[in-house]
Amino acid sequence: MAFSCFGSFLACKDNRGTQVQGLEIATNNVRLFSYNSLRSATANFHPSNKIGGGGFGVVYKGVLRDGRPVAIKCLSAESKQGTSELLTEINIISNTRHPNLVQLIGCCVEDGNRILVYEYLENNSLSSALLGSKGKRVLLNWPKRAAICLGTASGLAFLHEEAEPPIVHRDIKASNVLIDENLHPKIGDFGLAKLFPDNITHVSTRVAGTIGYLAPEYALLGQLTKKADVYSFGVLVLEIVSGRSSSNAAFGVDLLILVEWVWKLREEGRLLDLVDPELTEYPEAEVLRFIKVALFCIQSAYNQRPNMKQVIDMLSKEVKLNEKLLTEPGVYRPHSSKRSSYGSLLTSSSEEKKKGVKSTNNFATTEFNSFQTVTEMIPR
Repeated sequence: MAFSCFGSFLACKDNRGTQVQGLEIATNNVRLFSYNSLRSATANFHPSNKIGGGGFGVVYKGVLRDGRPVAIKCLSAESKQGTSELLTEINIISNTRHPNLVQLIGCCVEDGNRILVYEYLENNSLSSALLGSKGKRVLLNWPKRAAICLGTASGLAFLHEEAEPPIVHRDIKASNVLIDENLHPKIGDFGLAKLFPDNITHVSTRVAGTIGYLAPEYALLGQLTKKADVYSFGVLVLEIVSGRSSSNAAFGVDLLILVEWVWKLREEGRLLDLVDPELTEYPEAEVLRFIKVALFCIQSAYNQRPNMKQVIDMLSKEVKLNEKLLTEPGVYRPHSSKRSSYGSLLTSSSEEKKKGVKSTNNFATTEFNSFQTVTEMIPR
């Protein structure tokens, strides 16, 4: 059973005209589902229908009565807002539409249940397609990987610059980028942080499973800006190029994490060693540009990172990047790391000292230069 709401402050009615108590808000674009209808769609939330999970909750595949497949996310118990406030936030999310964002179809706010219903994407997540077990992987050649990078960048730029109000995702990672049947990327879970109270530390949830994506200023100081998403996007690009996980893989005798390893490769002039061995053919100049754009995104000082519109320019145009402006990545390590104390940062390399670059431990530098300053157009 699905519900619909009209008016500015009216109780909702289901499709038989029966009043539903407690749902006193206009939800212009969201269908309100009953708990029983979603339980039926998922065969009573059967484990065989589970397709994902994370800090925000568990996701099941379901089939609505009209035959439409959907992804049903049961939110964690920590989301305890009142119904009106919750529906207000859900309505904002539903109004945020872009080809590279997963579409929210509806929700259930019945009793203590908080459930979101999304469009279902056949190829699941980029994490499964690119980094999963061999039986679940999707063959992704370089043009497809480049398109996934650009599509994800486009969706993230929309959230930052065009959504009203602007949305900082907080959790850009391969498992939150879903792939449709045509291998087009769509960002999921955007806006969900607003559904959780401030005293639920989203950082602690994320550190548990996605350490490799965390911008250091966010993990260590709680400084959340759009540039934290830019950092995570840079890590994602490195994963797409390398076919390796940032949070699970370790490289070399020193067991470096992905962002450390790529910086080491750059210093040794071996950046193409990063490329996934399964990519047997690729345009070297373009792949190198994508890697270097990722390095601009993961710089320690957040003000030195580009914004997402600048990232799109650098990824989509044949440009030569001004690497003189590039500084070392920031690296967050949890307190359990044997190689460092709580949270270490790579900020004062010998190369930076030679250039006279001031230490960026305080994450404060001049704002990232314009696209024209950091790039030089390559004559066609």
